[in-house]
Parts: sequence; C-alpha cells; structure tokens
Amino acid sequence: MLAMSKQEAELYARDGYIIRKGLLSAEEVQIFRDRARAQLEAESKAGAVMAKGDKEGKTTLLKMWNTAEDDQYGFLARDERMVDLAEDAIGKPIYLYSHKMTMKQPNEGGAWEWHQDFGYWYNYGCLAPEMMSIYVALDKATKENGCLQVLKGTHKLGRLNHIRENDQTNVEQEHLEAALKRFEHVYVEMEAGDVLVFDGNLLHRSDANRSDTYRWGYICSYNAVENAPFKKVRDYGNYDEMKKVPAGTFLMAADKAA
Repeated sequence: MLAMSKQEAELYARDGYIIRKGLLSAEEVQIFRDRARAQLEAESKAGAVMAKGDKEGKTTLLKMWNTAEDDQYGFLARDERMVDLAEDAIGKPIYLYSHKMTMKQPNEGGAWEWHQDFGYWYNYGCLAPEMMSIYVALDKATKENGCLQVLKGTHKLGRLNHIRENDQTNVEQEHLEAALKRFEHVYVEMEAGDVLVFDGNLLHRSDANRSDTYRWGYICSYNAVENAPFKKVRDYGNYDEMKKVPAGTFLMAADKAA
C-alpha cells in the first residue's frame, strides 16, 4: 500500500495527521540511520551542522539540504512511498519543499516549542497552507527521549500568529493557551521505521531528550506545485521538479557510498 487508504484519508482530514507504521523495514532503517549517523556526527564535529538552542540551553543538531540530490537523503525524500502519501495529503501535484535531519543526542537534544510549520512558511512566500511534512522515526521515539507531540485537530484553526524566541519560531502564548484547553494533546510515540504524516498547520512540539538513547528523525516537507513561493526568501523551498523514484532506491545509494 503506497497511498492513503480511505480510513487514513478521513483521519488525516479530521485530526491533521496519521501514523503509518513500518513504512521503512528494519533493514532499511538500520542502513539509512547508520550511514547518516556516521556522516552527520563527523560533520557536526567539523562545525558543518547547525545547533538550535532551547530556553534551557540544550541544543538539537539540525542538517538541512536545499535540493534532493542523488544520495540516500534525496532518494528517500523522493521515494514513491513518501511521495504518494504526501500527494494524497495535499490532494494536488507536489514538489519537495525541504528535507532535514533533526538529531537529539542522548541527554542533550533540546526542546521545540509549540508551533505550526506554516506559521513561518507563510513568511517565506507560500500563500496557501497546501503544505505538509512526513517525519521518519530513525530511532524509537518515546516521551523520555523527546518524541513529537501534537494537538489533534488544530490544523483546522488556520495559521496562528507566531513570534521569534530562542532561535525558534513559536505560536503566540495567548492563542496557545486557548488551544491547549480545547484540543487533545497527544504524545506521538513511534517505533523506528514508522512515519508521522502531518498537516502544515497542525500545532506540534517536542520535549528535550532526557534519556540515554538517540532520537533522530528525518523530515521531508512537501508543497503544492501551484503554491510555490512567490518570492525567494530561503535557498530551499523554491520550486524544482521532483522525480519520484522506486521504493528502496536510497539503499543503492548507501551501498555505493559504503
């Protein structure tokens, strides 16, 4: 099954997200994760990875790519399993808006405060909220290691006002407090290989990683072709034709790099 089932589509429309369990096999996760861990931890030591701080001073490592190259990251972003889910979520022809790795190291990875992704994508020239993301769990995600949290159904609120705080773009407190009272707060615990498919207006956050385990996630964001930015604000996110690849193509890229 590549695209959303009828039930998944109904849940996505109602809740603003779905979880697809085991999108990547255990073997696929291990190969992708081990290659990424070796490469990106080396890049981090060389100062080639961003570090985003939270209000406690903890940091989350972040690696972003501006385009989808013919490597394991670009191939997974264009993997037919990912693209078909994203296209069903948006309901229109899409392209890859951005892809990145968030790396919460053991006992260190920082928190992300409540926000909507479209809260800042709008400022980057995207007029409509025809945007969404797929979070791929590369490690088991739990409350203890800072799994994602969502407020179910908040995508229906539309874009809320956001402010810049501590290297992050967060929803304004007054509206957040009202949303927390009205919407169900869900901790999205996942096994490695599971994916979270979520709307660009869904309120979400994560806590710091206070465990001795890794919590890495690969996030691909997609945009409707017709919603491409009307101005260039960032090096990423601008329209580039996306070439979907067969499932598992990224494994060949990993083999070649090994």
